[in-house]
Amino acid sequence: MDYTKIIVRPLLSEKANKLSSMSRQYVFEVSSKSNKLQIKNAIENKFEVKVDKVRTINYKGKMKNTSVRSNGKVLRTSGFRANWKKAIVTLIEGQQIDIVGGEI
Repeated sequence: MDYTKIIVRPLLSEKANKLSSMSRQYVFEVSSKSNKLQIKNAIENKFEVKVDKVRTINYKGKMKNTSVRSNGKVLRTSGFRANWKKAIVTLIEGQQIDIVGGEI
């Protein structure tokens, strides 16, 4: 599987920033069908670093209500957001990824 299909996007938040600065851990949204070995190989090939450990978390999509105006009437519907998967990647000592300044 190609790494462009495995890594969806990096997650940039306060918690992710703290993890990256203090303990060499980086957070990514990844494909729901990928496993830890595929994620490890994708990160190593894309950013040219050595990965020590990969942790994954599966998130279930939330239920959301929406209102749509159609011909002067308000239609209320409900649906689900998509399920997604998060990976927390730990690098070996001395390695780092420049997510903000580098190409994603």
